[in-house]
Amino acid sequence: MTLDPQVVAWRAARAAAGTAPLYTQTLAQARAADLAAIRAGSGAVEPVAEVRDTTVPGPAGPLPVRIHRPDGDGPLPTLVYFFGGGWTLGSVDTADGICRRLVNLAAVQTVTVGYRLAPEHPFPAAVEDCHAALRHLAAHAAEFRVDADRLAVGGDSAGGNLAAAVTLLARADGGPRLAAQLLVYPNTDQRPGHRPGDDEDPMLFNRHSVGWYRGHYLTDPGDAAHPLASPLLAEDLSGLPPAFVVTAGHDPLRDEGLRYAERLRESGVPTETDDYPGMVHGFFAMPGVFDAGRQAQERAAAFLRRAFGLDPAHARAATGADHG
Repeated sequence: MTLDPQVVAWRAARAAAGTAPLYTQTLAQARAADLAAIRAGSGAVEPVAEVRDTTVPGPAGPLPVRIHRPDGDGPLPTLVYFFGGGWTLGSVDTADGICRRLVNLAAVQTVTVGYRLAPEHPFPAAVEDCHAALRHLAAHAAEFRVDADRLAVGGDSAGGNLAAAVTLLARADGGPRLAAQLLVYPNTDQRPGHRPGDDEDPMLFNRHSVGWYRGHYLTDPGDAAHPLASPLLAEDLSGLPPAFVVTAGHDPLRDEGLRYAERLRESGVPTETDDYPGMVHGFFAMPGVFDAGRQAQERAAAFLRRAFGLDPAHARAATGADHG
């Protein structure tokens, strides 16, 4: 598969600037660089009707959450979103651009969960936080103006991994009932080993990136076989919510994302895949750089509208947005 010309240009610019791979930096440096890169690639900040920062109870203390809403005062279909960053980087700020776009494109509410990061808080802290936040939002739907009958989870990269894990926990607990799961280039198999498409290109997310994040998150290597760390290894995937899985051709996580989608289908779960052969890991968060990032967000929003039973006419294109 050939790199998309926009990726070629972006990669060349990174190389010319001497951009250091995140896995060669200190945690503090990598966390700052990751957020800066996402902000630079997300394009213009889209206004939405309301943005609110608050907290919800977590297993080890309050968890920050950021709520984005379109127009409307009543309960809304809600996507609980988990940001990417290898369980090591990221915050509610990381997903701000994605959530603004999805709110505008799908006319849904989003709630981003600020789960605890590794290595300070290794597996399963992030999973427990995300599950606790989901349960609290469902149990206090009126307070958060959530339509409890139209609740979904989603995330990109590590966030996609967490979303998949949370669906397993929600099923085991008998709820909350989820209408959908949005999995953007998710990690689904943490076991070390060669992945088809692995390479050494330091300008792209590569096998060293995968190993660096995994090493921070899974302090016990044996945890790689746990279904909450590697949802692909769960024995039974039946009864999970309909899924939309986004993958990129030049991403070491592509094949495990596609395998997870196929296993969901084999288990009777309605599943759509959206693959971008010329793209790289991270493109979904970079619609300001990659046309495919904008297209993938639009398709993800269309999936959410279908899953929530929304009239497409109630959503609006991001262009021409005029909410404050």
